Amino acid sequence: MKTLFHLITAGVVTLNALGAFAAVPADEAKQLGTTLTAFGAEKAGSSDGVIPEYAGGLTKPPADFVPNSGVWPDPFKNEKPVLRITAANMAQYADKLTPGVQALLQRFPDYRVDVYPTHRTMHYPQWVLDNTQKNATQAKLTGKVEGDGVEGAFGGIPFPMPKNGYEVMWNAQLSYQRTQYDAQNVGAYLVDTSGARTELPVMNVIEYKPYYDRSRAGDKFKGPHDRMWLTLLTPATSAGTSNLVDYSINYSEADQVSWAYFPSQRRVRMAPDFKYDTPTAAYGGVLFWDEARLFAGRMDKFDFKLIGKKEMIVPYNNYRYSQLPVDEVFGPKHIKPDALRWEQHRVWVVEASLKPDARHAYSKRVFYVDEDGWTLLEADGYGHDGKLWRVGLDYPINYYDGNGGVFISANTFYDLQKGNYFSFFTSSSRGSPQLRVADKLEKPNLFTPAGMAGTGLR
Repeated sequence: MKTLFHLITAGVVTLNALGAFAAVPADEAKQLGTTLTAFGAEKAGSSDGVIPEYAGGLTKPPADFVPNSGVWPDPFKNEKPVLRITAANMAQYADKLTPGVQALLQRFPDYRVDVYPTHRTMHYPQWVLDNTQKNATQAKLTGKVEGDGVEGAFGGIPFPMPKNGYEVMWNAQLSYQRTQYDAQNVGAYLVDTSGARTELPVMNVIEYKPYYDRSRAGDKFKGPHDRMWLTLLTPATSAGTSNLVDYSINYSEADQVSWAYFPSQRRVRMAPDFKYDTPTAAYGGVLFWDEARLFAGRMDKFDFKLIGKKEMIVPYNNYRYSQLPVDEVFGPKHIKPDALRWEQHRVWVVEASLKPDARHAYSKRVFYVDEDGWTLLEADGYGHDGKLWRVGLDYPINYYDGNGGVFISANTFYDLQKGNYFSFFTSSSRGSPQLRVADKLEKPNLFTPAGMAGTGLR
C-alpha cells in the first residue's frame, strides 16, 4: 500500500486573533458543492483510489434492518480486511497511524488494526445542507475568550471551511445528529491491570439536540445546543440516580449546567463540578467529564491550533461493536481486534496546548476529526511530563434510514500509565443496547430538573 499521509495546505493555517472571528467570504463559500461537498469535505477520492469520491452517503438499509427496533445491523458484515497492521509491520504505515494507535500496537503484542475498504457513509438531509451553506457566510466565533461560543449558525455545520482549531472543534460539537436519540440498556466495563473485567453501571441515555430541532428554525439560536439525560439502572443501590447536562452554544453567556438526582435523598442538586477534568465517578475515574464523546464542554483552558488535514487509518463504521457479546469485545488488555473495524479517511488534526495560567490534568491534547461527519474519532491526552497518558477512540456509526446523521457515543479510553481501559456503549448484563432516533423532541418534560426527579423515583 502506498503512503497516503499528506498535509492539505489550503485553508488550514491558524488565523490571527482578529481573523479568527470572521465568517467565510461569499466568493470562497462557492467551493461548497463544487470542489468541496456541501458540508465542506473534499469531494474527490484520494489519488490512489483508497478513499472513494463522496457519493451522498449510505441511505439504503441492509435487508435485515427493522425500523424502530433499536438495532442497526452491519451493512458491511460480509467484507474482509484488506490489511492487518501489527507491531511487526506498523513502521510501514506509521505515517497514517496516530501516536495513540502506535502506542497501543507497541505496548500490546497481540493488538491489531484490521483495515477494511473505505466507505463514506455519512449522509445529510437537504435542509441541513442548506443551513450549512448559510452558516458558511454568517457563522462566527464569539465570546469573551476565543472559542467560547458560536453565533449566526443553526441546523448545519457552522464552519464547513474552517480556518482554525476552535472552528473545527465547534464543528465536532455541532456535527449533524438527529434531534433526539434514546439509548436503552447501555453497558460499560472497566478492565484493570490484571485483566479482571468489572461491569460499570448500566444506564439509559436520552440526548436532545436543540441546535438540530427544526421547530426552532428562524431563531437566533441561543442557549444549550445539547441536552443529555441519563439514569442508572444498575447496581441496585444506585438505580434511579440521574444526571442532566446542558452544553451551551456560548459559554460567555451561559456556562455548562449539570444537575444530579439521588433517589436516597429524593432531591435534585446542582452539580457544578461535572466538567473539565473532574473524574467521572460512575466509570472508576478512567475518564474526565470533558472527555464525553472524546471532548465536550468549554475550550477556555487550552489553545486549539489547527495542524491540517491528513489521510489516516481510524475507527469507522463500527456497527457490530455494540451488538457483540461481551466476551467477544473485551480482552484482558484491550478491545479484541476482531470486534473493531478501521478504514482510511481524511481527518482534521487539532492540537490543544494548556494555557500558561490554566489548570488541567492534561498538558496537551490532540484531536482527530472526520472530514465527512465532523466527528471526533480519536483524542490523545498527554500528562505534564510530556508523555502520552490516555488514548481515546470513538466508534461512530451513520444512520442509514434515509434521514442521515451520526451516532458518536461509543468509545474506549486506554490509560497507558495505569494499564487499564474502559469501553462504553457495549452489551450489558441486560442485553445489547437499543438505539432509537427521532427527528423531533419527543420527551420535552424530561429535560428539566423536575422531570428528571420524576423519572428517578424508585
